[in-house]
Amino acid sequence: MTTWKAELWLLFVTIIWGTSYLFSQIGLDYCSPSMYVVMRFAITLLVLLMFWGKQLKGIDKRTLKQGAVIGVLFGAGFILQTFALKYTTVPKTAFISGLLVCTVPFVYWFIERRPIKIWHKLGVIIATGGLFIFTKPDFNNINIGDVLALISAVIWGYYICYLDIYTRDDEDSSRTSPLVLLNFLVALPIAIATLAIFDADNMTVTWSTPLWVSLLYNAIITSIVATFLQFYTQKYSTPVKAALIFSLEPIVATATALVYYGEALKSYEIIGGIIMMAGVLLSELMPANLRKRKEIVAE
Repeated sequence: MTTWKAELWLLFVTIIWGTSYLFSQIGLDYCSPSMYVVMRFAITLLVLLMFWGKQLKGIDKRTLKQGAVIGVLFGAGFILQTFALKYTTVPKTAFISGLLVCTVPFVYWFIERRPIKIWHKLGVIIATGGLFIFTKPDFNNINIGDVLALISAVIWGYYICYLDIYTRDDEDSSRTSPLVLLNFLVALPIAIATLAIFDADNMTVTWSTPLWVSLLYNAIITSIVATFLQFYTQKYSTPVKAALIFSLEPIVATATALVYYGEALKSYEIIGGIIMMAGVLLSELMPANLRKRKEIVAE
C-alpha cells in the first residue's frame, strides 16, 4: 500500500473517531461513563472472539507481549480521557487530548532516537495553534480533569509510536487480528477494575434504543473497524504524520454534533479548522514536493 492511500485510510479512521463523540454523548444520557466503557469494550471483545478467537491459538510470545503493551496503553489512555470529562470542560479536554500531535514527536524521538523532519515539526506547530483557536479552551482554572487529559495525551503518544514499531515490519495483515483482539482483551479488565475501584457507586444504566445504537456503533464501527484500519495502515505512514491526521478529530466531532443539532460552525472554529488542515497539508505535501524537485534536478 502506498503512503498516500494509507493516510487517506487514517483520515477515514479520524472521521469515524470524530463521529463517535456524538454517539457517546447520546449513550451517556442513559448510562454512567465507566459502565458505558465497560459495556462498549465487552461487546467489542465478544464480537472479536466470535470471528477471530481461533487466531489466539498458538500465538507467539512476541505478538502476545506486543498486544499486552498496546492494550495497557489503550485502556489507560481511554479511561483517563473518559474520567477527564467528569472534571473539566469538553473544549479543554478536546484541546489537551489533541496535544497528542505535540507529544508524538517527542515520544518518537525518545524511543527511536530518530530526528523529526522540519516540515513535520512545522506541521505540528501550525496544527496545535489551529487546535487552540478551534477549541478555544479556558485555562483560567486548572483542575484534576485537565491533568488527567494531559496524561492521557502522553499515553496516546506512546500508543501511536509503539503501534508503529510493532507493525512496521509486517509485510501482510496476519498479525493484525491477533493484535486487535489482544488490545481489547487487555483493555477490558482495566475498564472493569476502574469501574469497581473508582466508580462502583455510579453504575447506572437505563436500557433504551438510543443506548443500544450508541453502544453498537462505538463497539463495532469505532472500536473494531477503525482499530483494524489503524493497525493495518499506520505502518505505511509515520507516527508524526499519523498524529497530525488524528489531530483533525475535534473538527469532525464538532461538525457532526452541529449537523445533528442543526447549528453552524462559529467563525473562530472555521479559522481554527483551516489552520489545522494547513498544518497537516504542509507536513504531507512539502516533503513530496521536495522529492519531486530533487528528481527533476537529478535528471
